[in-house]
Parts: sequence; C-alpha cells; structure tokens
Amino acid sequence: MAGNTFGKAFRVTTWGESHGTGVGAVIDGCPPGIVLDPLLLQAEMDRRRPGQGGASSPRKEPDRIELLSGIFTPEGEELPQTTGTPISLAIFNKDAHSKSYDTLRDIFRPGHGDITYLKKYGIRDHRGGGRASARETAARVAAGAVAKQVLLAHNVEVCAYTVALGGVKIKTRDLQILGDNRFFCPDSEAAEKMEERVLEVRKQGDTLGGIVEITASCPAGLGEPVFDKLEAELAHGLMSIGAVKGVEVGAGFGVAEMLGSENNDSIIPDGFSGNNAGGILAGISNGDTIVLRVAVKPIPSIAKVQKSINLANEEVEIQVGGRHDISAIPRIIPVCEAMVRLTLVDHLLRQTALLRGE
Repeated sequence: MAGNTFGKAFRVTTWGESHGTGVGAVIDGCPPGIVLDPLLLQAEMDRRRPGQGGASSPRKEPDRIELLSGIFTPEGEELPQTTGTPISLAIFNKDAHSKSYDTLRDIFRPGHGDITYLKKYGIRDHRGGGRASARETAARVAAGAVAKQVLLAHNVEVCAYTVALGGVKIKTRDLQILGDNRFFCPDSEAAEKMEERVLEVRKQGDTLGGIVEITASCPAGLGEPVFDKLEAELAHGLMSIGAVKGVEVGAGFGVAEMLGSENNDSIIPDGFSGNNAGGILAGISNGDTIVLRVAVKPIPSIAKVQKSINLANEEVEIQVGGRHDISAIPRIIPVCEAMVRLTLVDHLLRQTALLRGE
C-alpha cells in the first residue's frame, strides 16, 4: 500500500509533485446529485494558493480546478452535479521554478524529507519537495471543497482559525472577524501583534510555527468504537499534513492536570454542561461541537546558515534560497478544514450505509 488514498466510503487519492505538471485528486464514493458550484470550489482554493503577498510565498499559482470527470450538467440547469462515478480533478502548475533548487541537488535540507525520501525510494528528486511539498495540499483542499458540499446538505460546517503564531496567543474568540485579517485570527489585537512578529522574523531570515484550532458542528453517532475512533481518524487526517506535529482534542493535554470530576462533562437535558471531550466520547461523536487543535511547525526552508551533509556524507553548510513562506499559517488553515471535512464525510457516509443495513 502506497498510502496515497484517504478514507473508506469517501475515498480520495491525491497525485502530483510540486514541480511536476500539476497536482490533483480522484474522489471515489461521492454521492450523486451534489451540486458543485465552480465559484464555491475556487473560493476554497483561493484561500490556500500562494502568491498573495505579505508573508506568503512569492510563487504565483492561479490554482484553477479543472473537473475532468464525475460531473454532469442536466438540461435546464446552470451548475454541474455529481454523477456518483469517480470525480477526477486537476490543478496544473504554472509557476514552478525548479532551477532554484539546482544548488541543493546534492545537499539534504534540514527539516525536509530529502534524506528520508532517498532512504525509502532510492531516488534524489531535487526539484523542490516533490510529494512532501505543501503543493500537494492543493489537491486536498480541492477534494475537501467537494466534501464541503456534501456536508452542507447535512448541516455539518467546519471552521478553522489561528490561535497562536510565533508565541503570540489569542485572548478572545470572535469568529465574526476571521475575514478581517490575513491570519484568520479571531482576536484583532493578537492579529496585529502576529503581523509585527512575522515582519520581525522575516528580517532575521527565520520562520515561525503556531497553533490552528478547528471546530465542526457534527451529528451524534459518527465514528467507530475501536480502531476507527472518530478522534483517531481526525488525528490521522490532520497529522498527514506535512507541517502538523501534534493534535489535541477538546481539552487536549490539559486533561493530564485535571481531576475526573473536572474533566467529565456533566450530561444535562440539553446536552452537556461543558466540552472537555471535544465533541467525541468513546470514539463516537456526541452531538456537541468537535474541537481540535494542531501544532504547526516552522517552515524548514530558512535563509540562515545551517549544518547538513551532502550525498557523499560530507559535512556542508546550507543556506536555503528560493521562494518560501515565513509560516505555514495562514495557508494551512483551509488544508486543516479540508482534512476534517474529508474525515467527517467519510464517517457520515459509513454511518448512512450502516443505517441502511448495507
């Protein structure tokens, strides 16, 4: 198994490399009759795409989705609908500069997958990060945009936002202002400080990590009680994002400092008195809001001099040039949303099949 496919009932296989012809996905298991508005799909892509200025990568990619199969526009309708057959979509690369990596042809970049990919595949593809590049996540966001349309029909909504960046943490949560700053931060004062921190670190030639929180409205009953627990599958999806190094559910690591009487969410006629469980009990959604947080590592490509080795196992110094972000935040936010959507739609379809007795 090559590990390029995610999901069981709603299966997504991504393909492509950062400096190849493009990236894309094949979705198998999407129900028929789902309206796919190209503008809504593209809106998700625009939140992730590079080249938008500020701290974002100077790489200019339009990230236009091309739907190649699995859709049909009925007579008299303006928008295409899914047919129930595999949906194939492509996002072609338009601004790949492979020559930027020529000086790194024989050198392993610290923090990147260069050395582990060579150990696994026996091939040193020096054209950027290949499959390990964040470019692959464009295909995930496209697939997640399709999943979003399925979930909306079941009143399931997913929202992600920045709660910490470079040591700057939010103190308030006003989700109404997420679109007012480029970090999708629910605290306007913290967003200003994050902006200052990014500029400061950019001048130092370094990069930043942070924390993204994801919430999802979700019906009760999704998830399996043993190996496919809902939080386990959500963590799987989120940890498969290259920059994510940790996942918390609900109170997360805070539960280690609680008493049982503090951690338990009392059950009341209207639901629960709290949400330390993060919307999941015994691996199954309890109907409360799902709350997740991911730790995002700093971008490993930095302008500072670092120690490494080359293909001959000789010690060398490396200074990574090229076009890179200061932080994976905010572009990782729609990627996190996509992986949560892909997980939830997969379990929703699995539960629906179970209720039908399939």
